Amino acid sequence: MSAETKSPDIDALMQAIPYARFLGISIDQRGNEITTVLHFSQKLIGNPVLPALHGGVIGAFLETTAIAQLAFEFAGGELPKPIGLTIDYLRSGRPVDTYGRAEITKQGRRVATVRAEAWQDDRARPIAAAHGHFLLKAADEPADR
Repeated sequence: MSAETKSPDIDALMQAIPYARFLGISIDQRGNEITTVLHFSQKLIGNPVLPALHGGVIGAFLETTAIAQLAFEFAGGELPKPIGLTIDYLRSGRPVDTYGRAEITKQGRRVATVRAEAWQDDRARPIAAAHGHFLLKAADEPADR
């Protein structure tokens, strides 16, 4: 990607999505690398006894991480739409900030496959991982699809 076709401000894009704002997701962008951050809030707790983050919050965070990576890589188009997403819950999410990164593992003309991971203190010990397929807007399709 050249400097002239640089991705838009992905954090500003995320803040324009009400659900991402509600969850408290922001983007830490350093050069060509983005990390999503799920800022801890008491409203994200699913099990108050442990306490642990709600599984739906973790799943939504990983989906948003994958979408943010695709938006970063393919600037200028519409946001990709999830076709299917599988979440592997590996550990309880503690009541602290959570971080995520995604990697595009395969990209076709219309569909991309993405793997995302979420961790808290140690990236080598993820709390969850996702594998998903996303529909990209093809260049020859009308914008209203």
